[in-house]
Amino acid sequence: MQVIVDLCVVPMGVGVSVGKYVAECQTVLQEAGLNHQLHAYGTNIEGEWDEVFAAIKLCHERVHAMGAPRITTSIKVGTRTDREQSMQEKIDSVAKKKV
Repeated sequence: MQVIVDLCVVPMGVGVSVGKYVAECQTVLQEAGLNHQLHAYGTNIEGEWDEVFAAIKLCHERVHAMGAPRITTSIKVGTRTDREQSMQEKIDSVAKKKV
C-alpha cells in the first residue's frame, strides 16, 4: 500500500540543537531510496508502507546509536484507495486553486 507520511523525530537529552540527528534521518531515507522532502518541522515521505515504516524504525535506531537516550516522534499517515497521488500532485492541486 502506498503511503504519504509526515514525520517529526525529536531526540531528547541531547541539548538544544538537533540538526545532526535530523541529517542522519535524511541519510536513512535517502539510503532507503524513498522520495522525501524536508520542511521546517519535519519530513514528508512517500513510498510503500513497509518500506517507509522500516526507514522510520532505522531512523530511531541510528539516532539512539548517536547517543540520544530518548526520542519522541510524531507521525501523520495518509493512504488512498481511489487512486495514487504523490506529494507533488497534492501540492500542485492546491497551487492550482490559489486565487
